[in-house]
Amino acid sequence: MEEGRMKTLAIDIGGSGLKALLLDEQGNPLGERDRIKTPKPATPKAVMGLLVELAQRQGDFDRVSVGFPGIVRKGVIYTAVNLHPDWQEYDLATQLSHSVGKPVRVANDADLQGMGAISGEGVEMVITLGTGFGTALFTEGHLVPNIELAHHRFRKGETYEEQLGRAALKKIGAKTWNARLLKAIESLSRVLNYDRLYLGGGEVKHIEVELPKNVTVVSNLLGLLGGIKLWS
Repeated sequence: MEEGRMKTLAIDIGGSGLKALLLDEQGNPLGERDRIKTPKPATPKAVMGLLVELAQRQGDFDRVSVGFPGIVRKGVIYTAVNLHPDWQEYDLATQLSHSVGKPVRVANDADLQGMGAISGEGVEMVITLGTGFGTALFTEGHLVPNIELAHHRFRKGETYEEQLGRAALKKIGAKTWNARLLKAIESLSRVLNYDRLYLGGGEVKHIEVELPKNVTVVSNLLGLLGGIKLWS
């Protein structure tokens, strides 16, 4: 296959949905985003079966990039708090490559969101607001790997994820959740002194407050479009 015609299947594994999108060499979509609900329980076996189904529905592709909600090292999963304990030390890249017959690369989902969003200048942070609370940090366009702030204490003895995850949003309502979000942004700004913060994920649609000038809401699609960067 000619390099300019290389097709990448970008997959995003989320706590509520598994998404897929076919990309061209430049990272442009070649069709519509496909989605299947994340199985309950979200064991590796159950999720892998649906990932293969998603791949088959996309037609021909040459390689696969995967965004995963947890710590990933060299394609192996080390944390999956919002999925299932069986993901611990699961070699997702190797197993999915065997299943679809193509090379696979895997990264943290917030890292991929950031790869699709950042300008590459200064210190840039990404937060994904979904089932959980994903974080990624970049300096001059370079990823600082395995930044995981979701399970650090934030306020009232609870973590960022406990205060701002989807379960909290449903429990406390949008108004209180938005107030908490502003407090989290203020806290992280003081700790990391980033130049710009990007907010992505499925729950950004619930943001109702005025955000600081250096904070931008970005499309959830960037988590898939960033997948092309894994092959750069």
